[in-house]
Amino acid sequence: KLNGLITAAVTDHATGRLLMIGYMNDQAWQQSRETGFVTFWSRSRNQLWTKGETSGHRLRIVEIRTDCDFDALELRVEPLGPGVCHEGFASCFSRRYENGAWVRAEEPTFDPEAVYTI
Repeated sequence: KLNGLITAAVTDHATGRLLMIGYMNDQAWQQSRETGFVTFWSRSRNQLWTKGETSGHRLRIVEIRTDCDFDALELRVEPLGPGVCHEGFASCFSRRYENGAWVRAEEPTFDPEAVYTI
């Protein structure tokens, strides 16, 4: 459906919180299973990337589930770091829609400039 990619929702195994959404191809799927750490296919860079390879905030896989159609994954993980969002938040879902605007629903958990190089 998505040119050989499957949607992967990443949740914190301890809290159930949705942390991020990524995409996997066969190579990312195999590498994730072999290493025990989440690896995605970057659609913008057209290459594999293991979450945390720059920041150190890796995602250790605890359990993998699929939906009833076998066309999406849920990766239940142990986050190894203060957050997964490149903007410095615990979750990529850190904003909520309120009164016609997107507002920050939480405070950052780390300084992205300290962990990411551009």
